[in-house]
Amino acid sequence: MARVIISGGGTGGHVFPAIAIADALKVAAPDTEILFVGANGKIEMEKVPKAGYKIEGLNISGFQRTLTLRNLAFPFKLAVSMIKAVNIVRKFKPDVAVGVGGYASGPVLKISNTLGIPTVLQEQNSFAGVTNRILASKASAICVAYDGLERFFPKDKIIFTGNPVRKDILDNKINAVQAKQSLGLDQNKKTVLIFGGSLGARTINEAVLANADTLLGLDNVNIIWQVGKTYFEEYKNCLLANRKDIKILPFIENMDVAYSASDMVVCRAGALTISELAILGKAAILIPSPNVAEDHQTVNAMSLVNRGAAILVKDLEAKEKLVTEIQALLTDETKKSGLESNIQYFAKPEAAKQIATEILKICAKKGI
Repeated sequence: MARVIISGGGTGGHVFPAIAIADALKVAAPDTEILFVGANGKIEMEKVPKAGYKIEGLNISGFQRTLTLRNLAFPFKLAVSMIKAVNIVRKFKPDVAVGVGGYASGPVLKISNTLGIPTVLQEQNSFAGVTNRILASKASAICVAYDGLERFFPKDKIIFTGNPVRKDILDNKINAVQAKQSLGLDQNKKTVLIFGGSLGARTINEAVLANADTLLGLDNVNIIWQVGKTYFEEYKNCLLANRKDIKILPFIENMDVAYSASDMVVCRAGALTISELAILGKAAILIPSPNVAEDHQTVNAMSLVNRGAAILVKDLEAKEKLVTEIQALLTDETKKSGLESNIQYFAKPEAAKQIATEILKICAKKGI
């Protein structure tokens, strides 16, 4: 019976792939014992138990790249987390430790390496995160979703698996007609899905509202606009709220339904989102967040743009250009079809299964 620790998190982009890997391990080897380690107060502490897995929390947070008093606490939090990580690893006795990036993966994988436990890294982005870069030299395998990661990792350890995505996206059986019906949308209109992550994205919301008059003039279009929980009170009664074909939502619980209803998508360029768009073959306008480490969302987006697989609108130019790009794409079926076809190069529906296979291969070498 294999024993696997999966550590990391902080955002859905880390947590959902981690859960997908755990699910794939359970399918491939049902008796596998899995323990998650995350950061207290982060999304994983809610989502992992909901998915049916045990999780331990570390009191750790990231190092701020700007001068802030919070950085003074970082060394102390790291030291305490390292001590707890030692206790967790020694008690659970994993055969393999898997890091998906994020705050908690550093202490757990560092301790695992020290104790001679093989480690596997999963890097979602086209610009590798700091934690994974630090841990790469000792890793047994590094699973990636983009070309060109040799500039960060040892080439002989890289395995191009793609990013694991949520089971509801992979198993999506609902068609466009059913999806539009469930959302109360007009079947005869094209549908634009706009979202900025679970919390929303102020730039995207402001760009939409700034062009309200233009959008209200598009009689042949449905709009699903997830403004985010943070911004819902601010936008729920805005100028666009009175149209039956414009749905303003705080959060989209069933993304599979929203994706199925949509003809095109406007969103940030997070790695998980891009993987979902690729698997579903969606035409997308990407607005990379400028508030992420090393501007990695722009790097993600450019990987698609360079293959004719998406349109990029800069965050600073969203108010000026976003709605123009939406209008152009809605009326250019040839371009839309090209984007839908080209983005599927990045589709790796077997990613979680392949990563699980690599983990179990390591266990097999140990005679497990």
